[in-house]
Amino acid sequence: MNASAERLEFAPPPTPGLVRGLGLAILAHAFLVAGLTWGVHWKQAPITLSAEAELWAAVPRQAAPPLPPVEAAPLPPPAPPPPAQTATPSLPDPQIATERERQRQQKDKQLAADKLERDKRDKLRKAQEKQLALDKQRELEQQRELEKRLAADKQKAALEARRKDELKAQQEANKKLEAQRQANLQRMAGLAGSAGAPSSTGTAAQAAGPSASYAGRVKSMMKKIYLPDSNTGNLKTDVEFQTRSDGTIVSLKVVNSSGNRVWDNALLKEWKEIGALPRDVDGRIPPSPLVISFSP
Repeated sequence: MNASAERLEFAPPPTPGLVRGLGLAILAHAFLVAGLTWGVHWKQAPITLSAEAELWAAVPRQAAPPLPPVEAAPLPPPAPPPPAQTATPSLPDPQIATERERQRQQKDKQLAADKLERDKRDKLRKAQEKQLALDKQRELEQQRELEKRLAADKQKAALEARRKDELKAQQEANKKLEAQRQANLQRMAGLAGSAGAPSSTGTAAQAAGPSASYAGRVKSMMKKIYLPDSNTGNLKTDVEFQTRSDGTIVSLKVVNSSGNRVWDNALLKEWKEIGALPRDVDGRIPPSPLVISFSP
C-alpha cells in the first residue's frame, strides 16, 4: 500500500449535497445578472422633447394697409439778422461804485447784526424754556415728595392710633383678667377658711409676716439697758433672729450696727437671756429670719 492510498483511507468522507449547492449558486448568479441587465435597459428610455409657443391672437387676422404719406409744409424763409450795432460800453462812475460798495457793506453789517440779535434772542428763549422746564420738574418733584410725606404721616398716625387702641384694649383686658383673678383668689381663700381680717387685701390664707404691733410687743419684753455714754439718742441696731416654730431663739446676728459696740453687745446679751420671741396677735410666731430694729 502506497502513501496516497493511506491518505485516502484516513481522509474524511465527502460532504453530501455538494453538487446541489453548486447548482443553486450558479442559478442565483444567473438571476442577479438578469436583474442588472434589465435595470440598465430601463434607465435607457427614449427622451421626449417638448416645445413651447406663445399665442398672440385666438383668431387669425390680416394686417391693415399702410397709411398714405403726408406732404410736409414748406418752411418759412429765415429772418434776416439784425444789423450789428457798435455800442460803446459806458464806464461806471467811481462815486456810484463807491456808494454801492458802501451800501452793500452797510447792508451786510446790518444783516450780521440782525443775525447776531436773532441768535441772542434764540439763546435767551431756549435758556428761559430750559429754566421753566427745570422749575416745573422741581415743582413736580416737591409735590411728589410732599404727597409721599403726607401719606407716610397719615399711615404713621393710623398705625399709632391703632397701636394706642390695641394697647388700651390690652390694658382693659388685663384689668378685667386681674379683677377676675383677684375675685377667684378671694373666693378660693374664703372657701379654704383664710385666717386674715375682713379688711385684709391679701390673697393668702393667712398672713406671712408680723403685724404692725409686733415690734412693740418684742421691745416690751426687754429690760432697761444702762449705758455709760449719755449720748445714745441716735443709736439704731438691726438684729436678725433665727427662731424655731415655738419662738425659741436659735441664733442672733447684728446685720446693721449702730456704731456703738457697748450698745450692740448689751442688746445681744439681753436677748440671749430672754431666749424666746413672743407670739403675735394671731397666736403665731413670725417665720424666721426676722429682722427687728432697736434704739435706746
